[in-house]
Amino acid sequence: MTTRPGAGGVQSVERVFQLLEAITAAGGEMSLSELSAAVELPLPTIHRLLRTLVPSGYVRQLPSRNYALGPRLVLLGEAAGRQVGSAARARLAELVHELGESANMAVLDGEEVVYIAQAQSSRPMRMFTEVGRRADARDTGVGRAMLATLPDERVRAVVGVPTPASTGRLEELLEDLGRVRERGYAIDDEETESGVRCYAVAVPGAPTPTAISVSGPVSRMDEEFGRRAVPLLRRTAEAIASALVPAPV
Repeated sequence: MTTRPGAGGVQSVERVFQLLEAITAAGGEMSLSELSAAVELPLPTIHRLLRTLVPSGYVRQLPSRNYALGPRLVLLGEAAGRQVGSAARARLAELVHELGESANMAVLDGEEVVYIAQAQSSRPMRMFTEVGRRADARDTGVGRAMLATLPDERVRAVVGVPTPASTGRLEELLEDLGRVRERGYAIDDEETESGVRCYAVAVPGAPTPTAISVSGPVSRMDEEFGRRAVPLLRRTAEAIASALVPAPV
C-alpha cells in the first residue's frame, strides 16, 4: 500500500501535537515510557519525532532523561495569548458597559494563570490587573474556574505533588472545585486582594483552559451583583468560545 506524501506529512504533524499535548496534560514533564503509553505510538516513532522537537527547542530533555516542554513554545504561547486577548477585548468591554466593573480574561499555564486581556471600569475606585500578570491558579477566581473544568487527577498533576504541609490545602481546593462545578462559576472573595471580590466563569470548549471574570470592591460586588453578573459572564464566555473554537469541517 502506497502512502501519499501529503497524508504522511499530516500524520506526522498530528503525532507531534499528540506528544506536546500529552506532556502538557501530565503537568509539563514525562518519561519516554510514559509518553509511549499516553500516545500509543511505537518507541521508534516517538524517538524520531523527539529528534526533531528537541533541537528546535519545542521540547527539552532534562538531566533525569525525562522530556519537558521547550522554551520556544513560550514565544508561541505568548503570541497566541495576545491575539486571543485582542479578539476578546470587545466582549470584555461590553461586560464593563453592562456591569460597571473591570473585566479580565486569563489562560492556564501550568499551575499559574496568565492574564491576557482586560477592560477597565471607568469608576474612580476600580480593580486593575495588568495584562501579562501571573498568579497562582489556586488563589484566583479565574484560576479556580479553569481548574474546575479539569478532572481531579489532572488538577493534582497541575498543582504539583503535595507535601505533608500542603496536602490539606489540596483537598480543600478539590472540595471548592466541586462547588464551582455545581454552581457553574467561581468566586474570589478577598483571597487575592483585600477588599476585592471577583466572579469568574470558564470559557466552554476553549482549546486551552480559559476564563473570564469581573472584579471590583466588595462594597459593590454583593449577592445582587452576582445574580446579575453570572448570566452575563456565561453569555460572554459562550460568545468568546464561538470565536475560539473552529467549526467542524
